[in-house]
Amino acid sequence: MSNVLTICTTCAATGAAPLGTELAAALGDVSGWHVRTHACLSICARPIAIALQGEGKATYLFADIALSDVADLHATLAAYDAAPDGWIEDARPLGRLRLCLKGRVPARVMAP
Repeated sequence: MSNVLTICTTCAATGAAPLGTELAAALGDVSGWHVRTHACLSICARPIAIALQGEGKATYLFADIALSDVADLHATLAAYDAAPDGWIEDARPLGRLRLCLKGRVPARVMAP
């Protein structure tokens, strides 16, 4: 599995329980992806936060993800898979997640 989806397990809306573990469970197994949970992605005020990473690919950071966004999250993972460098040119297929993007970092390029 060359791609990693990291889901924050500690961020939560004020007065609410964290939902990252539930999001991971609702997502289920995703072919070609290692889905992992991690405590704190430093976007605590905008739960649920997630990150997408792949070898030689751009890194994405999203926040404000809801449990109801599972279908859009699957679409986002598919779009990332389809982009050889991870750079998603057309965000419309991502559904609501295109509005949740907080950052995108190009892949690290090693000098020859």
